[in-house]
Parts: sequence; structure tokens; C-alpha cells
Amino acid sequence: MKTIYFYFFASVFLIFSSCDSNVKQEASNVKQKIGVLLVNHGSRSATWRNALIQLEKNVTDSILKSGEVTGIKTAHMEYTEPSIATRLKEFDKEGYTDIIIIPIFLTVSPHSFEDIPTIIGQKEDPQSAEMLKIEKIERYTPKAKTYLAPTLDFTDVLQKNVLRRTQSLSKNPSKEGLVLIGYGDETYDKEWGQLFAKVAEYVNQQIGISEYSYGWCGHIAHYDPIHTTTAINKVLEKKEMAVVIPVLVAHDEMFQIKIIGDGIAKAKGGKDKVLYKPDAILPDINIENWVIKITKEYLQKVQAAK
Repeated sequence: MKTIYFYFFASVFLIFSSCDSNVKQEASNVKQKIGVLLVNHGSRSATWRNALIQLEKNVTDSILKSGEVTGIKTAHMEYTEPSIATRLKEFDKEGYTDIIIIPIFLTVSPHSFEDIPTIIGQKEDPQSAEMLKIEKIERYTPKAKTYLAPTLDFTDVLQKNVLRRTQSLSKNPSKEGLVLIGYGDETYDKEWGQLFAKVAEYVNQQIGISEYSYGWCGHIAHYDPIHTTTAINKVLEKKEMAVVIPVLVAHDEMFQIKIIGDGIAKAKGGKDKVLYKPDAILPDINIENWVIKITKEYLQKVQAAK
């Protein structure tokens, strides 16, 4: 009798082992279909959105040419479609197995550290989830596996970008101070301050503008030109001119023209003491190259995880 039980359970074990092996074999035989999603903050400004869409167009050929990545899209986190959820649903519908998500953000913030991971199902942050619900930002966990790349601040792209734009405005570096104007979250003031200090020091080393200050044109939906005015006045206490650089991803008329422009008008000496161009970080070939490079790096991770 024991012999009969032994052979019975042995047979059952072999059957289940075979089934399990077949499932694993089928899973391993599923061909990877890899996509790239460029995620940005979003804006009501068409000019702003078009700059991010243009970034996608500029990197598409380089990213798709090897055939390892077969699709690339752009998503806006808030304010407008296509949203992150919309794009992830499209990837799922098109049968993608893996999605490399590249945040076009300057440094850490609630958006990059909490909101985006919560939206895509990588993280469950109650506070972020509640804010997303209030702001009517849809969350969606895709069938495809997601890989979230880092923000821009771990590279030297921003330093080179600000240097180039500063050089185009500067007339006499020894008599000028640098004013960096950003948009961020006060929770991460320390991180933003460190980033600005690193950028300013790089500009100083390259062209000799030794004084700098920074301010905000906004803190998560709280917009105020006074911070720009204060930052300009700070450098004008020691220098004759202020070179004002918007550290903003793309051009938004409300920020570059209205808020920063009003801040400049109220500074000591007004426009006569300020060198300013209402431009943005984009377009920038270095950022395009970074997107291509980080895609290749994460592509290796995706393929290794198969």
C-alpha cells in the first residue's frame, strides 16, 4: 500500500513540476517589447508643452534606430492630456512588456520622489495619493513592468546649460552677479539650494561671476514676483549688474514674462540693472543626449531582468 501511495504522489509531483516548468518556459519565451515614456510636469502653456514634445521628436530616431526600443511617448503629470495614466494604458493596449520612464525634472521634489511613483503603482504614499485624488490626477498601474530613471541633477547638464545662457548675456563678469530663478517645493529647499550653489560655482569657475543668489517664481502653485526682486537686490548690493537666468525646463509666459518680468521691474534700478532673456533650459542638445544615454543604460537593466 505504501508503495502505491509513493508512486501516486511521485506522479502528482512530476505533473505539477512539468506544468510549472512549462509556465516558466512560456514566460521566458515572451518577447520583450520595450517603450520609453518621457514624463514632465505639465503646463497650461502650449509653448511649454510644445518644447517637451519637440524634445521627444529630437531623440526619437536615435532611441528607436537599434530596434530594441520600439515606442516613445511624452506624458504630462498634470494640467493637460496626455497624462501618465493615458500613456501607460496606450502602452498596455499595444502589448508592451517593459516601460522606461524618464522624468524631465531638474531635481528631487514631491512630484519626482512621491507623485510619479504613486501614479504608476511603484509606491503607495497616502499623502501623495490623497493630493492626486484632490487634483483629479489618475493613477494607473500598468501590466508592463516600469523602470523609473533619475532626474537631471545627477549630471552636469544643468551647469553647462546655465553657463551657456549666462555667457550669452554677460558683458563684464567682474561687475555682475548671477541670479537663478526656479520653481520648486519648499519642502526641498535644501536640495534646491545645493543644486543652485553647484551651478553658480561652476559659472564662477568658468567665467568669474563670483556673486550669486537664487529665488523662486513659484512654490507649487504659489506665485510671487517678490522673490525674484529680493534675489536681484541681493546681488546688486555688491555688483553693478544682475544676470537673471530662469532655471525652468521650458518657456511658460506666466513665469518668464509675467512673474519674473514683474520681479525685475521692481528691483533697484529696474531693467537698467538687469541682463535678462525670458528663455528656458530647453531646447538643449545636451539634454537630448542625456535622454538617449539614460535610455541605453536602462535598456540594459530591462534586458538583464528578463
